[in-house]
Amino acid sequence: MATQRKVIITCAVTGAIHTPSMSPHLPVTPEEIAEAGIAAAEAGASILHLHARDPKNGRPTQDPAVFERFLPRIKSSTNAIINLTTGGSPHMTVEERMRPAMEFKPELASMNMGSINFGLFPMLNRYDNFKHEWERAHLENSRDLVFKNTFADIETAMTLGGKNGTRFECECYDIGHLYSLRHLMDRNIIGGRIFIQSVFGILGGIGPHPEDVMHMRRTANRLFGDEYEWSVLGAGSSQMRIAAQAAAIGGHVRVGLEDSLWLAPGKLAESNASQVTKVREILEGLSFEVASPDEARELLQLKGADQVGF
Repeated sequence: MATQRKVIITCAVTGAIHTPSMSPHLPVTPEEIAEAGIAAAEAGASILHLHARDPKNGRPTQDPAVFERFLPRIKSSTNAIINLTTGGSPHMTVEERMRPAMEFKPELASMNMGSINFGLFPMLNRYDNFKHEWERAHLENSRDLVFKNTFADIETAMTLGGKNGTRFECECYDIGHLYSLRHLMDRNIIGGRIFIQSVFGILGGIGPHPEDVMHMRRTANRLFGDEYEWSVLGAGSSQMRIAAQAAAIGGHVRVGLEDSLWLAPGKLAESNASQVTKVREILEGLSFEVASPDEARELLQLKGADQVGF
């Protein structure tokens, strides 16, 4: 009898995409991030993707001192794989964005596979009130903002992280990013089993249509064969639909309040754990088993939690 495929659930606990005032349930302080991450792991998340925010004003921060206020607690309370962002802010240098990954040497770190027009300004039409004045300006400025990730940036980050045994969740927002990743593999900038996170529904990247999902999967299969694990991130209302489609065709899934603030139409998700629970129900309804953190480590060829720096 064939072994049942295990599906990895990543939970993006908090992030730089959504601003604090858009949902009262988005964790912002280190204490809130720790509690949300632990609850998501208990609900079934194998991987926790973590950003940090300045607890005073909610701005994204790459200050290791803020990460240090929640990383040890999450590690001591769960067996989940910690995946640290290297995104930070578009206004940071790659060295600044890499500070948490270099300081804490996580098993995984995220890495965008190319520069992108990251259009957040449509949110201005959906939200009236903002807790901090910088939030409105942040969304408005995305009309004229390129989130920069050049080949030089990616090579620098991957070389720095690779020295610590950190592997990368390669975030691909469009088809061209897959080709860029293949190029990096051919040059031995990145090796081993590749973890691709395909992102759908961000204005400036590939859309969330089922044909877009299939196009991304077919292209990745052609470029990487059996050398990779594939996961999907559906932004906003496409989150669960894309997760279900991808799981059915051999993929892993990512949910979390960084990607969508909603649990159902018109219903805000009150926690990251609620989204993990919902996607787990979808996976089990499709007769898939959820991967444990250690099973995910084996699939992704990670170094292990005992080798991190926190």
